[in-house]
Amino acid sequence: MAHEVKGVIASGKGAPVSVTTVIVPDPGPGEALVAIQACGVCHTDLHYREGGIGEDFPYLLGHEAAGIVEAVGPDVTGLSAGDFVILNWRAVCGECRSCLRGRPWYCFNTHNAIQKMTLADGTPLSPALGIGAFAEKTLVAAGQCTKVNPAIAPATAGLLGCGVMAGLGAAINTAGVTRGDTVAVIGCGGVGDAAVLGARLAGAKTIIAVDVDDRKLGWARDFGATHTINSRSADAVEGIRELTDGFGADVVIDAVGRPETYTQAFNARDLAGVVVLVGVPTPEMRLELPLQEVFGRGGALKSSWYGDCLPSRDFPMLVDLHLDGRLPLEKFVSETIGLGDVEAAFHKMERGEVLRSVVLF
Repeated sequence: MAHEVKGVIASGKGAPVSVTTVIVPDPGPGEALVAIQACGVCHTDLHYREGGIGEDFPYLLGHEAAGIVEAVGPDVTGLSAGDFVILNWRAVCGECRSCLRGRPWYCFNTHNAIQKMTLADGTPLSPALGIGAFAEKTLVAAGQCTKVNPAIAPATAGLLGCGVMAGLGAAINTAGVTRGDTVAVIGCGGVGDAAVLGARLAGAKTIIAVDVDDRKLGWARDFGATHTINSRSADAVEGIRELTDGFGADVVIDAVGRPETYTQAFNARDLAGVVVLVGVPTPEMRLELPLQEVFGRGGALKSSWYGDCLPSRDFPMLVDLHLDGRLPLEKFVSETIGLGDVEAAFHKMERGEVLRSVVLF
């Protein structure tokens, strides 16, 4: 039996989103039906609306979510109705060359639901990141559901499904920040502040936050930044070097994803330092770097996909850290809203007024 629910749709490039009826089928083999309890408004959803990720409109937006499993399809094991889950967009296959080499966080064949959710007239929908969670219920691959301790608030838990995990993982998993490191984070929105928090959790001694907005720099201090630089009025590279005894940072994380900020990150790292790109560039962006400097500085230039996380490993651990009072994930929730407020939340996000608006159901 199909389920008729309300969901947020991006109908065309640049058009305002709207709330409309969505038809969600019962789960088939390998699938799960999830009643969404909370879903964060992530910049990736805005990228979908603007056509920056693809042109498979209409999109069912939303992906940073937590909820309760209502039903599972045939052959699903380890997941049952009533389980509290965080949704993830990298349901690993366990069979590709990366999984078989023990690197499932780089899985090349991640799973999504096979059946399509549709509009009331039968038009198939493209769910954002294979999830589509700005809806009362959604259909996903069972592997996209990660069971966690239900004691965590859904509005907080869902943020691990994308932005917060991306930032935490960029620092901890991709960069390998460890005790005593110096770390700089360029861009202090939700992902950047999560990277600050990750660096703090890993034991970095110096954490430098860089942004053009003093309000965001204040948020970064709340998450553990030891120093801040407003790059609108000061040179970010010189500032980072001054705060690291002239050497540059051991790790520089670019949470913006523009050629200008990546160049800053490259020039602000120490010899044998690490640059991590976690901000998402647009397709037309190009980068030019002096190859001799790439060679001469050594170290590593890395990209971080989803914080190089393994949801089954990382989500439960981070939830437990939060419940123990060691990871203040609740600070990322700036406001809770309804489904009809998503378009307004996009504009607040663009103006830098919020870390995360979270839709509650």
